[in-house]
Amino acid sequence: MTSTGTTPATDQSVVDRERADLLDAMGRHRRFLRHTVQGLTDEQARLRPTVSALCLGGIIKHVAAAEARWAEFMVRGPAAFPARDWSSPETAARWAAEHDLLPGETLAGVLERHAAVAARTDELVCTLPSLDVEHPLPATPWFEPGAAWSARRVVLHIIAETAQHAGHADVIRETIDGQKTMG
Repeated sequence: MTSTGTTPATDQSVVDRERADLLDAMGRHRRFLRHTVQGLTDEQARLRPTVSALCLGGIIKHVAAAEARWAEFMVRGPAAFPARDWSSPETAARWAAEHDLLPGETLAGVLERHAAVAARTDELVCTLPSLDVEHPLPATPWFEPGAAWSARRVVLHIIAETAQHAGHADVIRETIDGQKTMG
């Protein structure tokens, strides 16, 4: 006991609280994102009612794909990001398809994929021996050469990416039918 009568936190309890806080933040922003598509048809999820090229189904699909890659990065490092020629038309087409709800894809299907990816990421956050494990970032035009991220930083990036796209989705949904995530 300390002089204030409290029991000092153990290293494990601090780690457990940190992981719980990270899981809570990821879960909150995932719920905001998923809420934006409640009650929509597949056709509505494909609409682009703003000047953005984004549609709601494509946002969910992209967030799931990005989170899956980052979760894999926490385990495998840069091997989770295959080398790509970012100037090639094929790479551009694959990137665009990741942001679109394609014919044959359904909103229910991308939501199911998103839930499976979220469960896998949550499992990793709970089971990684340490959130301090660090890997070099892949060579891409947008990462600083030689930089490395810890698993913790990856989780924070997933939270930020999900929150940013939840905001995009909220604007698109409000444009479709006036529904607001928080209002």
